[in-house]
Amino acid sequence: MGKELSEMTLEELWDLFPIFLVPHDDKWEDDYKEMEVRLHQILTSGCVDRISHIGSTAINGIWAKNIVDVMVEIPQSTDMEKVSYLLEQNGLIRMSTEANRISLNEGYSKDGFVDKVYHIHLRYTGDNDELFFRDYLNEHAEVAREYELLKIDLWKRDEHNRDAYTDAKSDFVRKWTAEARKEYEERY
Repeated sequence: MGKELSEMTLEELWDLFPIFLVPHDDKWEDDYKEMEVRLHQILTSGCVDRISHIGSTAINGIWAKNIVDVMVEIPQSTDMEKVSYLLEQNGLIRMSTEANRISLNEGYSKDGFVDKVYHIHLRYTGDNDELFFRDYLNEHAEVAREYELLKIDLWKRDEHNRDAYTDAKSDFVRKWTAEARKEYEERY
């Protein structure tokens, strides 16, 4: 019997869960909506300000990892640890914690990915650069295509190193998020 995920090194996890990109799939929106309904059932109405589909699966027409990213924005007055605990009690696994951010996942097993994979990004309301980036790319197809090509270039190089893959996209994401914030300053 193999190791549990919690017993694996980062390198073992990267080998088990390599980066892979697939053509855009309209089912991602349905997968998002399914998780959105589930999150609303788990979390009481007073502790959620907004649930949003983010990440590359939320950008029209581009290749992406087959992982649906969902941002849950909660009011500043809400205890993020309690919200995370509720999500963990309902099958999500906490992956990381940093200042005012908690990431939870679903869809990983010791045998690899399962059918539906989700990354849940728990944030306080207003910590939402991803919404600006998503909207900008959806409204600027040439920038979305440039992002897609960058991701494809990085894919094989960093297939087994998620940190390097993410880091290599950071300048692009920061640049276009800043542009989006200027263009959409009052959107969110």
